[in-house]
Amino acid sequence: MEKLLIGITPDLVFQIINTIILFLVLKHILFKPVLGIIEARENDIQDNLAKGELAKNQGIALKREYEEKINRAKEEGQEIIKQATLRAEKKSDEIISNAKDEATHIKEKATKDIEQERQKVINEIKDDISDIALLAASKVIEKDIDKNKHEDLIKDFIKKVGESK
Repeated sequence: MEKLLIGITPDLVFQIINTIILFLVLKHILFKPVLGIIEARENDIQDNLAKGELAKNQGIALKREYEEKINRAKEEGQEIIKQATLRAEKKSDEIISNAKDEATHIKEKATKDIEQERQKVINEIKDDISDIALLAASKVIEKDIDKNKHEDLIKDFIKKVGESK
């Protein structure tokens, strides 16, 4: 038969029992606290991950909210600019319309003033002509004719000359 290289001796049995006792003592004294620490650390990491995920979700929600507010502010700004542009165009059209009305009024007044001045000058010329005609007639006749009658004749003459032109 073959001989075993390792035999079961009382020392071997004593060492195996010592190893088992040492394992049980270490398990009770060392492994449980270390496993508790590891488990607590793992729970702490899980809590931190959950808090980080919650903070990330809150950050994303805040980002969306601020982006929406920015978009609304941009839209409101564009609407304000649009309204201001419309008001400016309306005011511009109103100013232009008022200026045109005023220019028309000034032109009509100037035309009316010109016509009045023209009529005034014509009347002055008629008066001057009648005075000259009276003076010439009185020089020719060398006597004074009734001035009112003579003016009526001259005005009639001027009126006929004016109508012929």
